[in-house]
Amino acid sequence: MNTAHVRLKLFAALSDFTPDDPDRVAIDPGTSVRQLLSRLEIPTAKAHLIFIDGVKKSLDTRLDGGERVGIFPPVAGG
Repeated sequence: MNTAHVRLKLFAALSDFTPDDPDRVAIDPGTSVRQLLSRLEIPTAKAHLIFIDGVKKSLDTRLDGGERVGIFPPVAGG
Protein backbone atom coordinates (compact mmCIF):
# COMPACT_ATOMS: atom_id res chain seq x y z
CA MET A 1 0.00 0.00 0.00
CA ASN A 2 1.24 3.52 -0.71
CA THR A 3 1.71 5.96 2.13
CA ALA A 4 -0.31 9.16 2.06
CA HIS A 5 -0.40 12.13 4.44
CA VAL A 6 -2.99 14.24 6.24
CA ARG A 7 -2.77 17.57 8.05
CA LEU A 8 -3.85 17.11 11.68
CA LYS A 9 -5.00 19.85 14.05
CA LEU A 10 -5.86 18.87 17.61
CA PHE A 11 -7.67 21.50 19.68
CA ALA A 12 -7.79 22.39 23.40
CA ALA A 13 -6.81 19.49 25.69
CA LEU A 14 -6.06 17.26 22.69
CA SER A 15 -3.14 19.48 21.67
CA ASP A 16 -0.92 17.49 24.06
CA PHE A 17 -1.23 14.58 21.59
CA THR A 18 -0.03 16.59 18.56
CA PRO A 19 2.62 14.62 16.62
CA ASP A 20 6.02 16.12 15.74
CA ASP A 21 4.95 17.06 12.21
CA PRO A 22 1.18 17.61 12.28
CA ASP A 23 1.18 18.96 8.71
CA ARG A 24 2.41 15.63 7.37
CA VAL A 25 1.00 12.69 9.33
CA ALA A 26 1.56 9.45 7.41
CA ILE A 27 -1.43 7.16 6.81
CA ASP A 28 -2.29 4.25 4.58
CA PRO A 29 -5.10 5.24 2.19
CA GLY A 30 -8.38 3.93 3.61
CA THR A 31 -7.33 4.45 7.23
CA SER A 32 -10.27 5.49 9.40
CA VAL A 33 -10.12 8.41 11.79
CA ARG A 34 -10.55 5.84 14.59
CA GLN A 35 -7.46 3.93 13.39
CA LEU A 36 -5.46 7.15 13.13
CA LEU A 37 -6.36 8.11 16.70
CA SER A 38 -5.44 4.64 17.93
CA ARG A 39 -2.04 4.80 16.23
CA LEU A 40 -1.40 8.21 17.82
CA GLU A 41 -2.59 6.89 21.22
CA ILE A 42 -5.44 9.42 21.43
CA PRO A 43 -8.43 8.00 23.34
CA THR A 44 -11.49 8.01 21.07
CA ALA A 45 -13.62 9.10 24.05
CA LYS A 46 -11.72 12.41 23.92
CA ALA A 47 -12.53 12.99 20.23
CA HIS A 48 -15.93 14.66 20.36
CA LEU A 49 -16.07 16.66 17.12
CA ILE A 50 -14.24 15.59 13.97
CA PHE A 51 -13.94 17.78 10.91
CA ILE A 52 -12.49 16.62 7.61
CA ASP A 53 -11.80 19.51 5.24
CA GLY A 54 -14.19 21.63 7.30
CA VAL A 55 -17.09 19.14 7.22
CA LYS A 56 -18.29 17.31 10.36
CA LYS A 57 -17.56 13.57 10.09
CA SER A 58 -17.42 10.45 12.27
CA LEU A 59 -14.69 8.22 13.70
CA ASP A 60 -15.41 5.72 10.92
CA THR A 61 -14.66 8.19 8.11
CA ARG A 62 -11.96 6.84 5.81
CA LEU A 63 -9.01 9.02 4.84
CA ASP A 64 -7.33 8.86 1.43
CA GLY A 65 -4.57 11.39 2.02
CA GLY A 66 -4.43 15.12 1.51
CA GLU A 67 -7.26 15.86 3.95
CA ARG A 68 -7.21 18.43 6.74
CA VAL A 69 -8.36 16.67 9.93
CA GLY A 70 -9.46 18.76 12.91
CA ILE A 71 -10.47 17.15 16.20
CA PHE A 72 -12.07 18.82 19.21
CA PRO A 73 -12.55 17.32 22.69
CA PRO A 74 -15.84 17.57 24.57
CA VAL A 75 -16.37 21.15 25.69
CA ALA A 76 -18.20 22.27 28.82
CA GLY A 77 -19.31 25.69 29.77
CA GLY A 78 -22.05 28.13 29.17
